[in-house]
Amino acid sequence: MVVGAGFAGLAAATELVAGGVDVTVLEARDHVGGRARGLQVAPEAWVDAGAAYLGDRHTELHALMAELDLKAVPTTMRGASRFALRSDATTREGRFPPLNAVALGDLFERLDELTATVRPDAPWLTPGAEELDALTAEAWAEQHLSHPDARLFFPLFLGEMMAADPARVSILHVAFYLRSGGGLRYLNAFEGGAQQDRIDGGAHQVCERLAARLGVKVRLGEPVHAVHQDDGGVTVRSAKGEYRADVAVMALPPLLADAVEYRPELPARRASDRTARGCAVKVHLVYPAPVWRDHGLSGWSVNAQGPLLSTVDDSPAEAGVGVLTGFVTGSEAHRFAALDRGEQRASAVGQAARLFPMLPEPVGFHVTDWVNEAYSKGCYASLFGPGDWVRHGPTLTAPHRRVYWAGTETSTEFFGLLEGAIRSGRRVAAEVLARP
Repeated sequence: MVVGAGFAGLAAATELVAGGVDVTVLEARDHVGGRARGLQVAPEAWVDAGAAYLGDRHTELHALMAELDLKAVPTTMRGASRFALRSDATTREGRFPPLNAVALGDLFERLDELTATVRPDAPWLTPGAEELDALTAEAWAEQHLSHPDARLFFPLFLGEMMAADPARVSILHVAFYLRSGGGLRYLNAFEGGAQQDRIDGGAHQVCERLAARLGVKVRLGEPVHAVHQDDGGVTVRSAKGEYRADVAVMALPPLLADAVEYRPELPARRASDRTARGCAVKVHLVYPAPVWRDHGLSGWSVNAQGPLLSTVDDSPAEAGVGVLTGFVTGSEAHRFAALDRGEQRASAVGQAARLFPMLPEPVGFHVTDWVNEAYSKGCYASLFGPGDWVRHGPTLTAPHRRVYWAGTETSTEFFGLLEGAIRSGRRVAAEVLARP
């Protein structure tokens, strides 16, 4: 039994079936994909409303794409960027913001030094882990960043990288996230980095094609509320019935996994009251064409004020429409998510017009609110707050008798990314297949 039909759950189910195991996959939503979701913006044109990017180090994802006959397309970054940081928007070549270069260099150097100390396989065993895990990223910045430009940019950086509010995440988690993903520069880079490519037609296709192979083994609209086990197996209770199995693979974010009733009870919770949802809302503004390109602009922007703290050109290749994707992250995501639809549109469209004055009225406006998504509880991934790694890290992947754990939050490789989800699914399948 696999609970959750995102990248992790479907990767696990596929490997288990290949190993000769009879598998049923239960998914709470009416579609597969988890935190990868496709959004149709024009006829035969899709964009990613959730997880999107990949780089050359994401080898398991690339191999899976090749197997499923899916192609990567480069993230378009030709042209100048727009920055609205301390005043009105300005235009600048490249992606480096018009802030004090020495101050930002010091920020990145301090993060690099901290990241290098983290044990990627077991961050809770990092030297000084208890002190680092007790410290929020906000408190770390207050202690180590003296220049106002560094203090201004740090929360914007965390929002872009990991959809984090600095007040809600431990600095150990920040350092681990960067180390796990290949380092600050790799994670932050388009060309040659973790954001180099997108999946042509949307990342959701990976899950749809894996689910199609599994056929009737995947059952939608079945949120699981209880997993009871005994010496003979497990009983999984969903909204539609009960299922009996030898083992259960829980491919859920920690906050969702913790909401399930387990008998016998778990020896340790999957999350705490300090574990936060990834703070991300994605906004897609659709235009008749990517008109910013005609003005020498890439569509990339970074902004100190919301709602759109950054934007990127997500126009589908050869689709005939322009798509400007805005990222609303950190504490701003909660504020924006609380607005009604009209207020969201007015604030987002107005800000986009100030950043790119050549924009016409959008022909489409879409908001994907991951903050309040019931069956994700945040995106890109859960944010480990003060004490979480030391408290929960040692048991994140430890089976509870017949209950096993998957999900990108259980991966010490590419945590929070699609690659991490796939690797976690394959890891747990190997554990189940190796059971005596």
